[in-house]
Amino acid sequence: MKLLKLAIIFFLVLVQLNPLAESATSTLENFIQCVSINSDFSVLPLSNILFFAPNTSLYTSVLQSSAQNLRYLTPQLPKPQFIFTPLHDSHVQAAVICSKKLKLYLRVRSGGHDYEGLSYVSQIETPFFLLDLANLRTVEVDIKNKAAWIQAGATIGEVYYRIYQKSRVHGYPAGLCTTLGVGGHITGGAYGSMMRKFGLGADNVVDAKIVDAKGRLLDRKAMGEDLFWAIRGGGGASFGIILWWKIELVQVPAKVTVFTVSKTLEQGATKLLHRWQQVVDKLNEDLFIRVIIQSVNKGKNTTQKTISTSYQALFLGDTNRLLDVMRKSFPELGLTRKDCVEMSWIESVVYISGTYPSGTPPEILLQGKTTSKVYFKAKSDFVTDPIPETTLEGVWKRFLEEDTPLTIWTPYGGMMSRIPETQIPFPHRKGVIFMIQYLTAWFDGSPKSSAKHVKWIQRLYDYMGPYVSRFPREAYVNYRDLDLGVNTNNCSSFIEAISWGTRYFKCNNFYRLVRVKTDVDPENFFRHEQSIPPLFPPTPEDEYSSNNISEGTCENM
Repeated sequence: MKLLKLAIIFFLVLVQLNPLAESATSTLENFIQCVSINSDFSVLPLSNILFFAPNTSLYTSVLQSSAQNLRYLTPQLPKPQFIFTPLHDSHVQAAVICSKKLKLYLRVRSGGHDYEGLSYVSQIETPFFLLDLANLRTVEVDIKNKAAWIQAGATIGEVYYRIYQKSRVHGYPAGLCTTLGVGGHITGGAYGSMMRKFGLGADNVVDAKIVDAKGRLLDRKAMGEDLFWAIRGGGGASFGIILWWKIELVQVPAKVTVFTVSKTLEQGATKLLHRWQQVVDKLNEDLFIRVIIQSVNKGKNTTQKTISTSYQALFLGDTNRLLDVMRKSFPELGLTRKDCVEMSWIESVVYISGTYPSGTPPEILLQGKTTSKVYFKAKSDFVTDPIPETTLEGVWKRFLEEDTPLTIWTPYGGMMSRIPETQIPFPHRKGVIFMIQYLTAWFDGSPKSSAKHVKWIQRLYDYMGPYVSRFPREAYVNYRDLDLGVNTNNCSSFIEAISWGTRYFKCNNFYRLVRVKTDVDPENFFRHEQSIPPLFPPTPEDEYSSNNISEGTCENM
């Protein structure tokens, strides 16, 4: 009762101090009152503003704070009816309870890198509100037990830095882009420059806390192993709202070595890239070499273009051992001692992110969200056989037709080949040589311009079809691609979802995810354009009964 009184007092003070509450719609007022009653505001200063309506000055800045893709910030697309930025676990629980009670649809955002804007835009259901977890960013590092509890709104860069503050010889094998919000990042798998040594970020999660569709806060023991399996790689916002991850830290050397070596077409880039494909998944697992490919000017005084391939690497060891590995395994790159730089692991995080100038101190990782915003479209592929040189030449031709094309080839092998594809929902393991991310960006947001660039990347993707994984043609769930198919309404059809679900997770994992969804969220409260659907009660005409959702079904797909 005392807590209830405090909550009501808070609500009354909020109305008095905050002009947005006075002018808010009845929906927002009802939601604020409901949240006030159902959560613990006694732990917060009363001056915190947690709710933002479209007619308030801060609404736009909060909405755009972590969103990167300008394609989903255009005036034509529906925006959240309001934004709620909780500061406590109980606020998130209350948001779920009140969303159901008031029949409000919600979207959840932890970082905002989401390529198709599914965490802050709804193209299938309106009105909706945005639950933004950006203020939930505590990182509690326990070096003694080689673990850390991290909140969903923290960036992966913040996590790396907080580990570094406690130990120079511990790290975590997750993303290369340091502004990723860890909540959604880990739900998709979370790959990075130590994946060949230690696997994915999701492979190194040992516990979690999630708010389920009933508003309960569950840890691993309470949620059960099936749901714990599903949230580590099964994609975000299908099963609940992740609030905390407990991660297992890994040992890193006091000094690591990095390098970037670039080759253009005129310097033999095509043959070298073909050779990289033949060896990269077989290299020493301490060595990660990705390739960043883009079009560049041939010289300072010309606009004529060529293709640049940049080999960017992290080696978990010193320069002497790296050079020995390269001489034996990949001498064609011609790596020399002067190409190599020894540094601490945390410095390598800043280096390999490619975001900051050389010598930037690691404290930059506390900067948080990115301010970079462009119009862009991305796609992904997984490669199981080396792509022929003649095919690469066709890629170069297409690259030279686009303004700012980019593709990043990320190596597999090592630990990634030894972890079974069913251990977590992320299935892209044994047999994968590397992953491709295709991306094009532009600055003119007109419909004509956007259509031109999207059509270009779709043509490139079609061209690559015969040379990448097949049956299914695999894709990475954290590089959401709505071209693969969407749920067209709030009933999220299982049949519709097969088109993209089997590409992200393969057959067996996708069907297991559907079974978990059916058990934990049969009403499909947590949903978006590519969320995992529940299996609805079968009818006599429905060949996909619950008994048919098994590994054997994959043989028929």
